[in-house]
Amino acid sequence: MAMTMAAHLLALIFIWTVSYAPGLAAKFVVPPCDQKMFDRNVNNCLSYFDTRMETSGYQDVCPWPTVKRDYNELKLCVDHWANISWCKGYKFLVDEVFLGVHQMYFSLCGQVHDPPLTILIMLIAPVIITTLFLPILCVHLTTWKTDAHHFGALMCADLSQET
Repeated sequence: MAMTMAAHLLALIFIWTVSYAPGLAAKFVVPPCDQKMFDRNVNNCLSYFDTRMETSGYQDVCPWPTVKRDYNELKLCVDHWANISWCKGYKFLVDEVFLGVHQMYFSLCGQVHDPPLTILIMLIAPVIITTLFLPILCVHLTTWKTDAHHFGALMCADLSQET
């Protein structure tokens, strides 16, 4: 009973959609991307981000961990204006904004630097010490029992000869 009612309801919805609402989806037209509005408002987002980055010292070192909050605010601002200006589907606009930001402020982040000498020594020294002293320890541990047993046997022999 419930199955036939569901089938009838679906048939009625289909017939109504085809008969009375043709082109209902065509009435909703997505407006084109308003790139001027996007650019204007994203420039406001970028100017705020620029003022925040001036104190980060991005010219000397990678500023990433300290500016994460500002970067996330910039991302939210740019995404917001991409939605408002109907430019969300034009992903290249957002990508161009962040490509410029990364080239300007995060160019030093990909460079690999050697660690300070003290850290390098602390990382390498245990390996060298282990390499040098492990064979000595192994020889000592493997011969310790045999030397003690041999020494004990000699002591017993000496004691038996005295009596």
